[in-house]
Amino acid sequence: MRKHLLTTTAAMLLAMTGVAFADMDAAKKFLDTEIGDMSSLDRAAQEAELQWFIDAAKPFAGMEIKVVSETIATHEYESKVLAPAFEAITGIKITHDLIGEGDVVEKLQTQMQSGENIYDAYVNDSDLIGTHWRYQQARSLTKWMANEGKDVTNPNLDLDDFIGTKFTTAPDGDLYQLPDQQFANLYWFRYDWFNDEKNKADFKAKYGYDLGVPVNWSAYEDIAEFFTGREVDGKKVFGHMDYGKKDPSLGWRFTDAWLSMAGNGDKGLPNGLPVDEWGIKVNEKSQPVGSCVARGGDTNGPASVYAIQKYLDWLKAYAPPEAQGMTFGEAGPVPAQGNVAQQMFTYTAFTADFVKEGLAVVNEDGTPKWRFAPSPHGVYWKDGMKLGYQDVGSWTLMKSTPDDRAKAAWLYAQFVTSKTVDVKKSHVGLTLIRESTIQHKSFTDRAPKLGGLIEFYRSPARVQWSPTGTNIPDYPKLAQLWWQAIGDASSGAKTAQEAMDSLCAEQEKVLQRLERAGVQGDIGPKLAEEHDLEYWNKDAVAKGNLAPQLKIENEKEKPITVNYDELVKSWQ
Repeated sequence: MRKHLLTTTAAMLLAMTGVAFADMDAAKKFLDTEIGDMSSLDRAAQEAELQWFIDAAKPFAGMEIKVVSETIATHEYESKVLAPAFEAITGIKITHDLIGEGDVVEKLQTQMQSGENIYDAYVNDSDLIGTHWRYQQARSLTKWMANEGKDVTNPNLDLDDFIGTKFTTAPDGDLYQLPDQQFANLYWFRYDWFNDEKNKADFKAKYGYDLGVPVNWSAYEDIAEFFTGREVDGKKVFGHMDYGKKDPSLGWRFTDAWLSMAGNGDKGLPNGLPVDEWGIKVNEKSQPVGSCVARGGDTNGPASVYAIQKYLDWLKAYAPPEAQGMTFGEAGPVPAQGNVAQQMFTYTAFTADFVKEGLAVVNEDGTPKWRFAPSPHGVYWKDGMKLGYQDVGSWTLMKSTPDDRAKAAWLYAQFVTSKTVDVKKSHVGLTLIRESTIQHKSFTDRAPKLGGLIEFYRSPARVQWSPTGTNIPDYPKLAQLWWQAIGDASSGAKTAQEAMDSLCAEQEKVLQRLERAGVQGDIGPKLAEEHDLEYWNKDAVAKGNLAPQLKIENEKEKPITVNYDELVKSWQ
């Protein structure tokens, strides 16, 4: 009788709460088939977190939400695997569109200008943090989580566990974007060639120091010269790889912090202040005051011109001849073909493509013949400056999105970045965003096959890599100017100095228009008076700053290299 009563009670409960039981069944199936032990949470904590999502999503069950991101492996996994799982678990239908990065920004701009709700959430680069803060059309997530979005904010979100929130926080101290995927630009080199005894002996005999990871551009240049035309494994190889076609992708090549590596801008992490790595200067109120040296900026200063000139020289002298006419997409796979010794500028988002079986740069046991290391720095660089770029694709909620739709989209954004799923997602896309994931045992086990990626993300060096900062008041308008200016230098139509003079002047035209329009209020641009380089350098030094620096007469400094294995040991 007792057994019969229990069975009847269970049946009644199931009938009354059938949806919850069905959802938890879907959640358990998802954990069984997709997650397993690939999570920083144990199974009980995973189930508890998914139960929270089930409960929080009940008011929005049946809604159809649209979100968008660029097309990379991480977002493909979200769109094809995590979005259907989220729908099965919560009842919220997600359409996760994958489009080009430029198209994402275009849709975002259209929504900002029209007020029409095109997407309920965007994964867009944190490079837009200065834009979102100044235009005030994106929700402050800090205020959102404390107020309207409080009931749909995961108590286990653990913002402190995210490694990229400094990049998505504005000068007002508020978080405007939640990191979803993150990858860096690092130095890439043929570890096997650098450890070859004949290569080492020949290099030492020619240059008088050890072949190793270059600490500065002077050493990088020597290594590029040494390997270019050298015969390795029966074929002639090149000492450098890059691309030079006048194309929008040429812009990313430089806005993604190339100038910072040379030593442009001021000290400061995650970005130089008051002059950032684009050479744009702000005042104490974070108002942009200029880009050209004449207004105290550094876009056309000696460090920037040196950065462009080295790019041009190396592309011409040490890269495959066809690189001059290549775009980003065409140049990306070339190092993996096995005829390039090193590359200053490699996005770690392509790690998975560099470790595929059968590639010329992968050993038979699946370990890579190459390694990632910190990028070398130019002659103008000083300790305390950023040293390269990290891309942080981040969830952004626009104010033009109705509250209920924003809430449902916010639940999805938290689901795909949750501790339950992040380790598994990170193994697919290798775009790490959580400290708990970086330290997970599964990545310790996999590290030997990832060429130094995990060692870098576990190292103290990581903090010197950061996205575009808050000095940029309108990223879409300013970023598109770069490829046109650099393209003129790459094609030979302009010298490096002429190209950067043109670029800073065009940037200041945008700043002037924003100032006149007044659309960004008291945090928008306010251009400074014009003076010469010596005036602004003296002013900077008097205030304890660097930029714009004066020209260094001998830009070929003493070359320095380090042993890769010793470098990794020093991190540990």
